Amino acid sequence: MTQGKKFISPQAWFSMFYPVDWNEFEDGEGTFLFYNPDVWTGNFRISAYKDDSSKAGRANNYGKEVIEQELRQNASASIVKVGELTCAYSQEMFEENETEYTHHVWVTGIDNVAFECSFTTPQGADVREAEFIIASLSVREDGVKYPAELIPIRISEICLVNEAYEWTVTLIKNELKKDFQGAEEDLPKIQQLIDAGVIGAKKKDEWLAIGITICVILLNEIEGLEWMTLIDGNREVPVLQYKENKKMIDPLRLAWSKIKAGETCNVEEAYKNALV
Repeated sequence: MTQGKKFISPQAWFSMFYPVDWNEFEDGEGTFLFYNPDVWTGNFRISAYKDDSSKAGRANNYGKEVIEQELRQNASASIVKVGELTCAYSQEMFEENETEYTHHVWVTGIDNVAFECSFTTPQGADVREAEFIIASLSVREDGVKYPAELIPIRISEICLVNEAYEWTVTLIKNELKKDFQGAEEDLPKIQQLIDAGVIGAKKKDEWLAIGITICVILLNEIEGLEWMTLIDGNREVPVLQYKENKKMIDPLRLAWSKIKAGETCNVEEAYKNALV
């Protein structure tokens, strides 16, 4: 397996690659879940724990210490190598709805970040997909300015898109008493909301929601667009990208950038300018 989608964790602690036919799905807080939605081969979960207690310039062995702790506390764990990483590996079998499964667990670490990875599969199934992900783990160094990257949209940004769109729809229904379908014909309704002065000039998050809503309409109306997550320093935001030419549409620039500069926001103009 030589290709994969890239995942960068919230706050950019670490990055990894996962199989191209897998997606991220919602899970518990602090845990990231991935699997193939079309041909299920297992659920891969990863949690990361970061230790910032070491002084600057001093080696941080937190990842190594967590592996050693797992070996002491879990009698069934043993040392294995996955790619270049040393892991404490264990497994357990269980049965659910008359089907037998194996729950594989790898505890590993890099510098000041520790990882707990699990792969729940039908009993006897291959674990190479999970090992591919674990072997690709990389810690991003504190204080280093990394180049901006676009990655497949994460669950955190999907939630932001949904919340922003619902906020705009609710505001239009409450303020204008009009329905909203997320189509091009709804653009004048957004403009009417803006012209009415309902949104304060300093409400960045609300203007971002307007920009996201315009992007949702673009996605509904135009083929060849997809949501991505932009990682650029402290910015971790949803953006649209044209699949063919990779042109990026940043929701923040559609509305907030105009308002911040003391200009007016023309919704239909912003929409047309975003078209290829």
